[in-house]
Amino acid sequence: MSGLLQALQGIKVVEFGGYAAGPHVGKLLANFGAEVVHVESRSRPDGFRLQYPPFREGKPAPDNGACFAIFNDSKYGVTLDLKSPAGLELALKLVQWCDIVVENMRPGVMERLGLGYAKLREVNESVIMLSSCNMGQTGPRANTPGFGSQLTALAGICGLTGKSGGPPMLLYGPYIDFIASTMGAASVLAAIEQRRTTGLGAWIDLSQYEAGLHFIAGALVDYSETGRIAERVGNADSEAAPHGCFVCRDSNWVALSCWSDDEFGRLTALVSNSVLTADKRFNNIEGRRGSADELEALIAEWTLTLDAEEIAQLLQANGVHAYPVNTIADLFEDPQLLYRRLWHRRRHPVIGEHNYQFPGFNLAITPGDVTAPAPCLGADNETVFRNLVGLTDEEYQHYQFCKAFD
Repeated sequence: MSGLLQALQGIKVVEFGGYAAGPHVGKLLANFGAEVVHVESRSRPDGFRLQYPPFREGKPAPDNGACFAIFNDSKYGVTLDLKSPAGLELALKLVQWCDIVVENMRPGVMERLGLGYAKLREVNESVIMLSSCNMGQTGPRANTPGFGSQLTALAGICGLTGKSGGPPMLLYGPYIDFIASTMGAASVLAAIEQRRTTGLGAWIDLSQYEAGLHFIAGALVDYSETGRIAERVGNADSEAAPHGCFVCRDSNWVALSCWSDDEFGRLTALVSNSVLTADKRFNNIEGRRGSADELEALIAEWTLTLDAEEIAQLLQANGVHAYPVNTIADLFEDPQLLYRRLWHRRRHPVIGEHNYQFPGFNLAITPGDVTAPAPCLGADNETVFRNLVGLTDEEYQHYQFCKAFD
């Protein structure tokens, strides 16, 4: 889909599944040149198409979903009835064509459809298959369904989020999905490299639950070594004080932290509050952490005198860690993100002009791109099966007659 040389040019990917954990893998690969075909069913399309807003004009419809769009740019979209013999035949032709199969269904579903790894190897001996699901393919809870918010709770992350003594807090969105999908993309690249040297394919068993544990490594190591169980502490930190967010004159917020006594000294010089200077409890990290409420109240008085951006710039200029707390709107105007072209604006045939998010990395010699908007449902059936898979006119018409395209 791009005229530029791209790192994954020539790599072919087929996706079976939906929502985020599978399709985000394909998006990352597509943004660097892989040809990615997203397989759906008209009777049961990707859940992001109909279940997750926002929708064009607020009306759920298969091609109105912006949430689906942002995870499926730069791909082809086809529809198949995988429960029909003809639809299964075409699915296997896609497998024969591709290098990588990505699926994020529950364990056993691909097998029941006739698309298990053993069957895929019969038609493509060196195929790489990534199976991404909640718990992995094995174990007593392998068949438990769920979404990222539940997995984040199970993986211990929610248990560490919230105020001391308060309830665990669910994080915004399916956080753990994107940990797993990014690791999934990396594992697929490793399998490609293995195949280049050995000729062997691979079946990658990715547990989203296990992938999420990497983000609480410190708490896990501490418990393993000392038996201490990490607890919710709000914004407090064991190494920094103050460490929190403070409302400013413009009603926006600033996040700041001091990681040494010297850094705290630079903060107090800016605040110019005699209490901060005179109170000996604030002279060291232990005292500041033990008197956090009084300390933060004094800092909050100061932050109310300036706007958040002013405070952040002032603190940064004086060697104090600080950033304004961005709103969603701010992210579309942030000069850093604009400079690095995180947002790629493309015209979707139904939604219209739409911002697509580029991965947070790029390559100097073979840069990636958002090469196309997300596909409408089944929009590329003929292109994929005639031009990529290589069906003849007669074969394509035969599969249309058999309603293989759902």
